[in-house]
Amino acid sequence: MEIEALNILQNMVSSTIQQVVNSYQPKEWLSLKEGASYAGVSYNTFLKFREMGLKVTEIDGIKRVSKSTIDSFYDQHSF
Repeated sequence: MEIEALNILQNMVSSTIQQVVNSYQPKEWLSLKEGASYAGVSYNTFLKFREMGLKVTEIDGIKRVSKSTIDSFYDQHSF
């Protein structure tokens, strides 16, 4: 009887984990602080990247940067 209960519980946990994994969608647009973290630099360095040409989208005072823009910026400045 205990084995049956354990199997049922194991199946429920497995099913729940699978649902979470299937519904996960990574975030593309980041705040500037999140962008700095994604880029692996300090916030001040990230602001310097903006001065160097990193494109940031601003809508009604809200600034966002996409991960793909950060990746492209790194590619453009790589040797």
